[in-house]
Amino acid sequence: MSKKIGFIGLGIMGKPMSKNLLKAGYDLTVCDINAAAVAEVVALGAKAAATPAAVAAQTEIVITMLPNSPQVKTVALGAGGIAEGARPGTIVIDMSSIAPLAAQEVAKALAEKGVRMIDAPVSGGEPKAIDATLSIMVGGDPAVFEECLPILKCMGASAVRVGDVGAGNVTKLANQVVVALNIAALSEAMTLATKAGVDPELVFNAIKGGLAGSTVMNAKAPLILERKFAPGFRIGLHIKDLDNALDTAHEVGAPLPLTAGVMEILQALKVDGCAGDDHGAIVKYYEKLAQVEVRRQA
Repeated sequence: MSKKIGFIGLGIMGKPMSKNLLKAGYDLTVCDINAAAVAEVVALGAKAAATPAAVAAQTEIVITMLPNSPQVKTVALGAGGIAEGARPGTIVIDMSSIAPLAAQEVAKALAEKGVRMIDAPVSGGEPKAIDATLSIMVGGDPAVFEECLPILKCMGASAVRVGDVGAGNVTKLANQVVVALNIAALSEAMTLATKAGVDPELVFNAIKGGLAGSTVMNAKAPLILERKFAPGFRIGLHIKDLDNALDTAHEVGAPLPLTAGVMEILQALKVDGCAGDDHGAIVKYYEKLAQVEVRRQA
């Protein structure tokens, strides 16, 4: 518990994750462009730092939880970035969901300054970030992974090393492909039931215990039925992840035709102003096509 930890990125996911590190008793220094988010975590016992470099100068392990590859590169390697303040031996745990090649690029640049890095993206959304039951997919040196494991376990129910740096983000992209296709399939099925005059809630209850059942179905079907599309994971972020998945697939020669189809659905929803909705709002696309009259939340 002696390690001093820095946390950069206090958004929907990062803020509850940082709070869980405080609950576990870690000495935490935080940084974010959102002053209100910083103040909220500081009120619980964290210290604030003005720049990523200042975070790195005060800590031994720096965790980043940022939107995409460009932000990670800037925070890690840009002016006032982690590389400026970090000492040799510092560990960076990037828990953002970014392109695997970007993770490798950042890790290589940090290594030149004696800074070690693992990529450790997560799955589970805001609810699991809050209750510290995230699934964490890790790429990096086995010894660094073992050193970081007690910290990761304060934020997740599982943390599995899947290979070298970049492998964590490959695994996350695979996860996001499965989730997107699951939600699309669920949306098609519920639209079919509704259009055919069968209560989609009864259909859900009938099939959730069979082979079609899944964690995604159990999490998203109730929200779809209740028209609750406040973001746990925004459509805009899922577009980002599928964009990285398709780019990576093209680089390695892996065809992803179903993913490409769901990407077009997400892009259509973005055009309709739904980028800020939860990805469960994929159902809106099907309802619009089928001209389904949906139940409205009371």
